[in-house]
Amino acid sequence: MLRLNLKPIFKARGIDKPHAFLVKAGFTAHSAHIIVNSHLKVVKLQHMEILCEKLNCEPNDLLLWTPDDNNSFATSHPLYNLRETRNASTTTLRNMPYKQLKELTSKLSDEQKESEP
Repeated sequence: MLRLNLKPIFKARGIDKPHAFLVKAGFTAHSAHIIVNSHLKVVKLQHMEILCEKLNCEPNDLLLWTPDDNNSFATSHPLYNLRETRNASTTTLRNMPYKQLKELTSKLSDEQKESEP
């Protein structure tokens, strides 16, 4: 089953009020409610584009695939790239000594400045 998986992205972006964020991004209150509460059955490409623009990501970042019991895909199938994986980065950052965290932040900031046009 393929579905939107926005909670980790909202969390990573520091968005504590996803509904308000989506409404501000241009979604109707009703659409925002459906998206936030994972009741989405159909995704409009226009909505995917808005989400990617506002969350600074690509469509694959928004999707999560969970194989069902009847799945006959080979494990080399591209959908397996969309499976949920334990992301150790948050835990690593939380446990990293402050000095190392400051150095990492500085390096990332320098790289971002270099890549800007």
